[in-house]
Amino acid sequence: MSESAGAVSAELGALSGEHGGHAPNARDAVRDLRPSQIREVANAGFGVPDVLPFWFGESDRVTPQFIRDAASRALADGATFYTHNLGIAPLRDALAGYVSALHGTTTLGHVAVTSAGVNALMLAAQLVAGAGDRVVAVTPLWPNLVEIPKILGAHVETVSLTYGADGWTLDLERLLAALTPGTRMLMINSPNNPTGWTMTRDEQRTVLDHCRRHGIWIVADEVYERLYYGAEGRVAPSFLDLATRDERVIAVNSFSKAWLMTGWRLGWLVAPAALMDDLGKLVEYNTSCAPSFVQQAGVVAVQEGERFTESLVADLRASRDHLVGALQTIPGVDVRAPLGAMYLFFSLPGAGRSFELCKALVREAHLGLAPGSAFGAEGEGFVRWCYACDPARLDRGVARLREFLASRTGS
Repeated sequence: MSESAGAVSAELGALSGEHGGHAPNARDAVRDLRPSQIREVANAGFGVPDVLPFWFGESDRVTPQFIRDAASRALADGATFYTHNLGIAPLRDALAGYVSALHGTTTLGHVAVTSAGVNALMLAAQLVAGAGDRVVAVTPLWPNLVEIPKILGAHVETVSLTYGADGWTLDLERLLAALTPGTRMLMINSPNNPTGWTMTRDEQRTVLDHCRRHGIWIVADEVYERLYYGAEGRVAPSFLDLATRDERVIAVNSFSKAWLMTGWRLGWLVAPAALMDDLGKLVEYNTSCAPSFVQQAGVVAVQEGERFTESLVADLRASRDHLVGALQTIPGVDVRAPLGAMYLFFSLPGAGRSFELCKALVREAHLGLAPGSAFGAEGEGFVRWCYACDPARLDRGVARLREFLASRTGS
C-alpha cells in the first residue's frame, strides 16, 4: 500500500469509529442523563399476563367524550395547519380567563401554549438557564425536572423533603440556605410527583421573597394544582397567587391531569410578557406549534370542563383514602395520605433496593409500581403507586402486594 493510500485508510478508519477518540457518541451531558427506571420496570412487564400497572402517572379512564368530540369536529373542519407559535388566540384567551379565576388577573399576553407540560418545562429552562448556571430542585422529584437543566449544561443541586409522622415535609431553612446569591433558577413541583407533598402559601411567600432579593428565577411545575384535597378550596396554593405576572416566576401546567388528556400532549405556561417574543423563537425551534385540532379541543376542555374536573378530584380523593386504608392493614407498610397529586409514596419491606423490588413485584406478583429510586437517591426506600383508577382494581393490587410480602417473610 502506498503512503498516500495508507493515510486515506487511516482517516476513513477514524471516521468509521475504529479509533475510540472518534466514536459516534452523543455529547457528555446527554450520555450522563439517567434513564427512566419507571420505563425499565414497565418494560419488564411487557408480556407478563394480567399485570396490574400502577407505575405511570395517568388515569385508567379515557379523555371525556365532550373533549374527544371537539377534536373530531376540529379535524372534520380541517384544523390541520400550523398555528401561531404561542398558540391559537381562543385557547390563550380561555387559559388567561381560567388562570385569572384561580389566581388573579392574567392576560393573554402572559400565556403560551406548548406541546405538553414537559415541553413547557424544557422551554422554561431554555429561557432562563444555560451552561454553568446553578439550579436548585426540591426532591424527590419526577426526574425530568432534574435532568432538563443538565441537558443545557447547568449544574443541579437538590434539597430533599423529609418523611416523618406528618408525611413529607419541607425543611424551609435548608432550602433557603441552598438558594444562594448567584443561583439562577429554582425548580419546584407542588403538588409534588411522587410524594403528593404540597407547599403551603406561607412557604411560597418566604421562598418568593428570598428569590426576589437574590434575582433567582422560579420555575413552578403546577401540573397537579387541581388534584388537591386540602381545605383551602379547589386549587392548591400557587406562586401565581403571590407574584405579579412580570417578575421572575414561570408557572408550568398541562391538560394531562385535570382533564385526563395525557396522550394529547398539550400544555401551557404563564410567564412575564417580556419573555414572549423569545419564547416564540424557542417554540419555533423546538416544535413550531401544538397541533391545531388538539388546541381547539383544549378550548372546550377549559371552557366546559369544570364540572368534570371537580368530579374527577372527588373520585381521586375517594381512591386515595381507600388505598391508604387498605395499605395500612399490611404489616411493614408505612403510608400517609398526601394533600395533592395522584400518588402514594410509601415505604415497605425491601424498598431499600426499590428498583430490584419493583422488578420482582412485576415478575412474581404481576404488580406494577414505580421504584422510589426513579425519583432520585432521596426516594430510595419508597415506591410510588398511582391510585387514579377504580377502587376494585386497587383492591386486587393490594391483595397481590400482601401475598408477595407474606411469601417473603414467611408469615
